[in-house]
Amino acid sequence: MRRLIGVGVGPGDPELITVKAIRVLRAADQIFVPVLARPGEEDSAEEGRAEATVRVHAGPARIRRIAFALNDPGGVTPGRAAAWDAAARVVAGAFAAGARTVAFATIGDPAIYSTFSYLAQTVAGLAGDVMIETVPGITALQDLAARSGTVLTEGTESLVLLPLTAGADALAEALARHDTVVGYKLGSAAGPGTDAVLGLLGAAGRLEDAVFGARLGLPGEDIRPASDLAGGPPVPYLSTLITVGARAGRGSRLRGAGRSAGAGSDAGAGHGGGAGGGSGQGVSGGRG
Repeated sequence: MRRLIGVGVGPGDPELITVKAIRVLRAADQIFVPVLARPGEEDSAEEGRAEATVRVHAGPARIRRIAFALNDPGGVTPGRAAAWDAAARVVAGAFAAGARTVAFATIGDPAIYSTFSYLAQTVAGLAGDVMIETVPGITALQDLAARSGTVLTEGTESLVLLPLTAGADALAEALARHDTVVGYKLGSAAGPGTDAVLGLLGAAGRLEDAVFGARLGLPGEDIRPASDLAGGPPVPYLSTLITVGARAGRGSRLRGAGRSAGAGSDAGAGHGGGAGGGSGQGVSGGRG
């Protein structure tokens, strides 16, 4: 059976990749990595995070770039659809040439906002008898939480992850309905913009403890309070935002905690290790 495996290679730090992911990459007949380019322009494209991580752990001879229009706004644009189709033809060609196992490396996790899902659907339609598999990976939200000292959830708290390209209304609803809100793609041109996002956080009373992160684990790593972004230059496309709802103290978000004699006795102890009050987070600025 021929296999196409989407391999999560983590958020960018080459050490944040699983043992299984490394094993699969080293065993694959061919490894494809996405680059931000149009079909035919792969060789001139800037090296992406997935490619950089793969090159640390696998030999270069089996690595091949394929183009994706990753930052095209407006849904399924002609450029985006053409890139999906071209990428699928390249992968199907690898199978036709005799490959039995093909790996596609994706940052984060292949089940979360990954180009792999589009590639897999298209390859399945072209190649037929190909088994689709995935290897989970560490996500940017986990990495930013660790590096900033943020406790993402406690007790009965809810967590929602959304791309900020979903728009201002989607973010406002998430802030109103959920305890922890994580936003991806803060720097996307298709989103509401950084200042608009900060305004929504402020209106919801969630700006003070919101944390921003970009280029995690890489040169130029940027972790700071989200409020520091106000009026500043554009942020990278792959930027992450986390805001955690207020906590009254240790165990305050456990079911029935308000009836417990010990609830709230350690006011402010709910934060995750940095300075940030009782919200559950504090920006450390280091590598966690």
